[in-house]
Formats: sequence, C-alpha cells, structure tokens
Amino acid sequence: MTDDRRATDSPAPQTVQDEHTVSFLRFGVGAIGVLLPPALPLGNWLADEVTGRSTDGYWPASMSAAYYTGTRNLLVGALCALGVFLICYRFDRRDDRWSTAAGVFALGVALCPTAPRDPTGLQYTVGVFHLVFAALLFVMLALFCLYSFRNPRSTQPARVGTAYLAAGVLILVALVAAAVAGLSGFGAGWTVRPMYLCEWVATWAFGAAWIGAAVELAAGRGGRAGSGALPRQAVGLEARGPEASPS
Repeated sequence: MTDDRRATDSPAPQTVQDEHTVSFLRFGVGAIGVLLPPALPLGNWLADEVTGRSTDGYWPASMSAAYYTGTRNLLVGALCALGVFLICYRFDRRDDRWSTAAGVFALGVALCPTAPRDPTGLQYTVGVFHLVFAALLFVMLALFCLYSFRNPRSTQPARVGTAYLAAGVLILVALVAAAVAGLSGFGAGWTVRPMYLCEWVATWAFGAAWIGAAVELAAGRGGRAGSGALPRQAVGLEARGPEASPS
C-alpha cells in the first residue's frame, strides 16, 4: 500500500535531450558567436564590390548598426537562429531557464533594431529595448560560462574550468567597455570602432565557450552519469523516474 502510494505520488519522468542534440545546440550557439562578427563587415564589403559601389563605411559602428547596412538580413537571421537554438536547449532545470531567457533576449535584439542616427520617438524607444535585450543576452551567456560549463567539484581539468571562467569574465568586461565606448564616442572617427571590437571580443568569448562545451560533451566528458567529468550536469541528461530516486 505504502509502496503503491509512493509510486503514484512520485514526479513524472523528465523529458530530456540526448547528448547528440545538446552537443549540436551548443555547437550551433558557438558557431554563430564565432562567425557573425567577421561576417558582417565582410558581407558589406563583398556586396559593395559586387555591385560596384564604394566600399567606404563597410565596417558598421557596432554589430547592431549592421541593421542599416547590406547585411541586415544576415544579422537578423543569425540572431533569430541563436534565439531558437537557446530556447530549444535543454540540459537541467536551471540551464533550461537561463537558455530560454537568453533565447527570448536574442529574439528581442533581432526584432527591436538599434536606433538610427536621427531617430523618431518610436525608433528611440525601440532602440532602448534593443540595448536592454542585448545587455541581458550577454549577461546570460556569461552566466553559462561562469556557472554552468565550469564545475570545480568534478574531474574536469583545471585548465578547462579556468578557460570557461576567463570567457565569462571577458564577456562582462567587454560588455562594459563597449558601453563606455558607445556613450563616450571614443574612436568615432576610426574605420573599426572600439565598440565593434569590444562586441567582437564578447561574442567570440561566448562562441568559443559554447563550442568547447559541445566538444567536451561529444568527447564523453560531461554527458553520461558516472563519467565523473560533469556529474552535476549529467543529472540533467537522465530521465529520472521513481526508480531513479534513492531508496
């Protein structure tokens, strides 16, 4: 009687993703982060070359400013893909919430363009939402590096944990530097603006971290229970039903 009641009251098994899906989503997020910063100016330059237009100003003032260049569709498409990857990502309860929030923020960045040079009242308001979404997105991605991919209590090599820590700190530092450069107008006359460089560093940092996490999981370090690499995260990859609870 007691056993039957315990089995009935136990939570239903969790629906989780397999290791290949998690690795694919991690790699997708990382690949977007690595490829997008150089693709925007390169795409503008190629478009100008092909159409015979002047290549002056092919490098946007910021990654968000690419919305008003020939690579608008590339920027919006990449951000939408990033948002979908993050929303679909499932690992454990905490990471699920973080990735869903980050995915919503990525879609917000894509759908709320930054304000142009002489904005209307509506464009200015939308631009403010863009900045808020962008800042929150980078903060959430930094949290993954600082708390999700790192696990000091496991057999994860110390250098790997240090690399994730460095990536998370670098994202936050670059985010602050980008904000300072944008507000102060520092380097406004440069061909490559400091703000773009700071965004590039932050984007590459999270891209490298997510690709590294995908490689770790694909290599069997952090995917299976008992592997010893990421035991806390491994719980999220197991379908836990009544039979998995301790007796």
